[in-house]
Amino acid sequence: MASLFDRIGGAGAVDAAVDIFYRKVLSDDRVNKFFDGVDMEAQANKQKGFLTMVFGGPNNYTGKDMRDGHKSLVANGLNDSHVDAIIELLGATLTELGVAASDIEEVAALANSVRDDVLNR
Repeated sequence: MASLFDRIGGAGAVDAAVDIFYRKVLSDDRVNKFFDGVDMEAQANKQKGFLTMVFGGPNNYTGKDMRDGHKSLVANGLNDSHVDAIIELLGATLTELGVAASDIEEVAALANSVRDDVLNR
């Protein structure tokens, strides 16, 4: 069976998804405060590498692990409601790009599988 990375359309699809996703995130008052002062070009590039890796594509990700990467956000109030919003926005992005519902469910399951690490629990 093809990897999730291949099923959603490979590198081009991941790039498009991340760009659309962050436009949604930055316009969403539930979560945009966590990106104040963030270099969004660098953030998008890290996210593209991360999603490529977790979706089963080439592993070129060199960023922090989930706990270290989100520790300061948790200190600033990041909680389950914010993680839910991010998963919702990612799902909406993938729907917009025509990704199959079953693949979107797999993406949500992957995101939920690291929820405790993201929230440093």
